[in-house]
Amino acid sequence: MGFLDQLKAKLAPAKDKVSDLAQQHGDKIDQGLDKAAKVVDEKTKGKYSDKIQTGTGKAKDAVDRLAGTDEGKDTGGGTPPPPSSPAP
Repeated sequence: MGFLDQLKAKLAPAKDKVSDLAQQHGDKIDQGLDKAAKVVDEKTKGKYSDKIQTGTGKAKDAVDRLAGTDEGKDTGGGTPPPPSSPAP
């Protein structure tokens, strides 16, 4: 067994634990992310609001993925509908 395989085997229980914690406390994590984003936005006087909002959204998506719940959110990974052809 290679080094990476051994490492994955040892980290698997930790990943399961993190997943369980994300499921149990996802709402608290989201609230903490919002609170931190608000503080940072205030400290930077709104200069980086768009970047802060983007980062917060990505962090929340990561927590949802860890928890295994995407809650039906559109993550943009779907196939777009085919273009409609003009009527003859």
